[in-house]
Amino acid sequence: MPAELVGLDVDAHDPELLAAFWSGVLGRTVADDGVTLLTDDDLQLWIRFLPTDVPKTQPNQIHFDLTSSSADDQRATVDRVLGLGGRHLDIGQGDVDHVVMADPEGNELCVIEPGNGFLADTGTIGALSSDGSQAVGYFWSEALDWPLVWDQDEETAIQSPRGGSKISWGGPPLRVKVGRNRLRLALSPGDVDQHAAVDRLLALGASRVDTGRQDADLVALADPDGNEFCVMSR
Repeated sequence: MPAELVGLDVDAHDPELLAAFWSGVLGRTVADDGVTLLTDDDLQLWIRFLPTDVPKTQPNQIHFDLTSSSADDQRATVDRVLGLGGRHLDIGQGDVDHVVMADPEGNELCVIEPGNGFLADTGTIGALSSDGSQAVGYFWSEALDWPLVWDQDEETAIQSPRGGSKISWGGPPLRVKVGRNRLRLALSPGDVDQHAAVDRLLALGASRVDTGRQDADLVALADPDGNEFCVMSR
């Protein structure tokens, strides 16, 4: 049985600041049960902000693509990002219809123009847009049992059968990975126990990761591109 995507871990120098920022951008609720947690987002996941003192040195492997219902809505989202402490970001994108930005800690995000066909019928978070190979898109399609909704020119994307936000991978060229990813997917075992879920993921091409931390409630793995993720206990 497939694992279930249940959350996203985000490393943060100031977890409460980032939680407040993203809560304001997405219009979601902040909770606190030992970590700063953002709940009820359009992915139907929690977003957990974990403290770190490791500096951000390169673009993230994952960033949010935020959707817009109109040109006014796109401008309102951009203004909200700026008002909450975000900023515009120049990554050499040139003259494009989407707006490239960053949150207060430099994590990239895009505010997508209205009428974008690829993100039609998704939520506020239209996609987790990711750097990654075609092979890793195939891996996650199998791991989550989410069908491929795009597979062309080595670019891939998957979406839950229930709809909602997509996860996409841009294909080559891939950035050289330096250190642990600041944004990481979190899975539950689904309808099987944690051991069986981990064995299935390893058989699909995942590998074990030594995080240097002892946590009996989760198993740290990496996908075929080396991107870290965890499988939580039931």
